[in-house]
Amino acid sequence: MLKQAHAISEELIEWRRDFHMHPETGFDVYRTAGIVADELEKMGYRVKRGVGKTGVVADIGEGGRMVAIRADMDALPLQELNDSEFKSQVDGKMHACGHDSHTAMALGAAQLLAKEKLNGRVRFLFQPSEESADEEGKSGAVRMSEEGAMEGVDYVIAQHVDPGQPLGTIAISSGPASGGVDSWFGVIQGKGGHGAYPHHTVDPFYLLAHVIFALNALISRRLDPFAPAVVSIGSINGGFTENVIPDSIKITGTLRFTTPEVQKQIHDEIKRAFDTAKALGGDYDLKIEIGAPPMINDEKVTEMIEAVGRDFLGGENVHELHKSLGAEDFGSFMEHAPGAMYMIGAMKQGHEEYPFHHPKFDIDERTFPIGTAILAETALRFLKQ
Repeated sequence: MLKQAHAISEELIEWRRDFHMHPETGFDVYRTAGIVADELEKMGYRVKRGVGKTGVVADIGEGGRMVAIRADMDALPLQELNDSEFKSQVDGKMHACGHDSHTAMALGAAQLLAKEKLNGRVRFLFQPSEESADEEGKSGAVRMSEEGAMEGVDYVIAQHVDPGQPLGTIAISSGPASGGVDSWFGVIQGKGGHGAYPHHTVDPFYLLAHVIFALNALISRRLDPFAPAVVSIGSINGGFTENVIPDSIKITGTLRFTTPEVQKQIHDEIKRAFDTAKALGGDYDLKIEIGAPPMINDEKVTEMIEAVGRDFLGGENVHELHKSLGAEDFGSFMEHAPGAMYMIGAMKQGHEEYPFHHPKFDIDERTFPIGTAILAETALRFLKQ
């Protein structure tokens, strides 16, 4: 399979560079999704367009087990600073997280699998809006799942390029691989007045200071220290001039977790922290918006990917995953079937390394046949079991 993948390297690079030059964000991935759907139809897949607004679902094979392969298609609202022949041609938009590569490699895997005699079915999930959510707070994976994209799926796999990981390696571990994330939006309500007469007011800044103290103590004093979790404040907005105490202040943030139990406990503790505003004579409004669930790699699926990685790359190049509380909405698909995501090395040797979401983010395109082959071979092995 690796040899076949190397044989289509030029096509993989061509797809990736085309997507890179024409980045689309959020659910507005019409051009990308259209190209993906057209290519899959040429390969002989049964294609559904517009799943989860602009997602693409493509099936091949009959009967038996079904393995799903997921790729995200959306870019970021960034101005690219790279100076390459395939630099973004869209002002203010850039593929700075590798989703152009994920889409190209998944298309490559689809091309390889279309030539195989399958003992079951393979489904490709090309999703929009991994990086953001819609007006209801739902990402592309959630929307696609709600519209039946995971119905009948027995296993689901995905990969993510890593610019800080050496070429020719993968990293994967079973269990929690990335955190779930929810967002919270609060308004601290006091009573405004003149800055010279604070005793005639209920100062929302004073209330907020106590709420912030309680929020910061939440992790260290209210949660089990062996339960990974983070509560962060992202914005504070209040007041409009130096001598007026305002009526209210807005504060927003996120919480991150790896289990539903910790998620619920943090929700309860955030509400308790905001209750201090009431205790001091004020009031508050608080909304907690459910986001992406934690990504929990299934042990069986992880072992299969590790085996393929060892066969293709050698055991010394299959590493343990560095876990993170950063969110990845692939976890929404894994709520419906066991699955796993692995990181694939894409470091550009001899070049300065830039992280995800940086305007100079870039990767080594020689990783494409490796990722393509691992996706295709993992699916095949599950169908042969």
